[in-house]
Amino acid sequence: MKTGFNPELYMQTQTRHIIDRINQAGGKLYLEFGGKLFDDLHASRVLPGFDVNAKIKLLQKLKDKAEIIFAISAGDIERNKIRADYGITYGAEIFRLIDEMTARGIHVNSVVITKFQEQPNAVAYKKRLENRGVKVYTHTLTKGYPTDVDTIVSDEGYGQNAYIETTRPLVVVNAPGPNSGKLATCLCQLYHEYKRGVKAGYAKFETFPIWNLPLKHPVNLAYEAATADINDVNMIDYFHLEAYGKTTVNYNRDIEVFPVVKSILNKISNTLDYKSPTDMGVNMAGYAIFDDEVCREASKQEIIRRYYKSCCDLKNGMAEQSTVAKIELLMGEMGIKPTDRKVVQPALAKEAASGKAAVAIELDDGRIVTGRDSELMSAPSSMLLNSLKVMAGIPDKVKLIAPNIIKPITMLKKQNFKEKNGKLNLEEILIALSICAATNDVANMAMEKVESLRGMQLHSSRMLSKTDEDVLRKLGINVTSEAKFASDSLFDN
Repeated sequence: MKTGFNPELYMQTQTRHIIDRINQAGGKLYLEFGGKLFDDLHASRVLPGFDVNAKIKLLQKLKDKAEIIFAISAGDIERNKIRADYGITYGAEIFRLIDEMTARGIHVNSVVITKFQEQPNAVAYKKRLENRGVKVYTHTLTKGYPTDVDTIVSDEGYGQNAYIETTRPLVVVNAPGPNSGKLATCLCQLYHEYKRGVKAGYAKFETFPIWNLPLKHPVNLAYEAATADINDVNMIDYFHLEAYGKTTVNYNRDIEVFPVVKSILNKISNTLDYKSPTDMGVNMAGYAIFDDEVCREASKQEIIRRYYKSCCDLKNGMAEQSTVAKIELLMGEMGIKPTDRKVVQPALAKEAASGKAAVAIELDDGRIVTGRDSELMSAPSSMLLNSLKVMAGIPDKVKLIAPNIIKPITMLKKQNFKEKNGKLNLEEILIALSICAATNDVANMAMEKVESLRGMQLHSSRMLSKTDEDVLRKLGINVTSEAKFASDSLFDN
């Protein structure tokens, strides 16, 4: 696959810039970390070459200087809000993040539950964390926010919340998703530092939109497509334009809240004199793009991918028509359509010819491989075996999995699990293949090609089962599906 982004240059530039900002702040910086710490798949899709774990590797380089606070909204705990890319709750994501950070030697200071009003699930979640030895703080809604700055910056406002004891020059505040209270946590801490006579500053690390790319650059439009459900809109940072005469890009929420944030910062921290939302940011991703055309094309494909996802979410009652409409407008603006995704037409043609659900995948060399639903296996399972044969140079007629391996599994599913058809899903096919690979050299040749599927593009003529979709995600395959149920069965769908 072509790349257009230099991860080494990005890491060097980003690390240096954050250290410089710590020094400018007077030796202590509260850094609001937006986006994902791990598996930033959106960034890797629109910036080919971007390391999906770049942020965590950055923190590892700075681990002697850094500690992290995780923020989670009590409301998100109460309604079990789901992180869509993993299918787990925000609460479970905090557990995962703590484990991952600790395993990498990065100090986790605590978890702060924001907007806390004694919600029952939030209280239970707090106890669960504390029972595992995690420090937990609670922050209530800030009195006077957002208009009454004098009340906000007082013992009635930020002063109502407990001070989180920190010891290192870089305090990263991260969350499992947007609107979790990261900014409020940072500003509350700055208030307490101010009262203690400690010099400290605030900055924001948000990869998208990329401030030094044009407003309508496909990379930035792909961010709008990714956040269509919360209606983020990229805008020219008019504060920056007025202050410096330079055009930069930010998004509506940061620009709208800037006057309030600046007023608060002026009262509690005079170490960094920000004149615009762009000033607050520390993102250097734009400087690591070395092939603009590759990133443009990748971003157009990401917008199409987001379109298909929004259509499927709408079909499942998990999105609004307005989300789909917004992405359609972005596609119109870019002059692209759903069928510009290379794997779409082959998948649809395969279903039309077979009358069965079908998938198509584009291999590294541009070849398209398809698979269809059958009595023995799901369409993605068929596609996987076909793809591995093609990549390993194995003739199509060769069976990678012996029938005497498949038959007991199908019998188990039908007789013991009481499933209707017993066909093997993608996870079961991979397990069966790995068993065969232990004694069969041909199966082992195919198994060795599984990792090569990472980063490839796939389209399904129907919505996939959760199991198949989860496995494809773990394999690193970029998936889209038609907004069409796999069958007429209400329960199976």
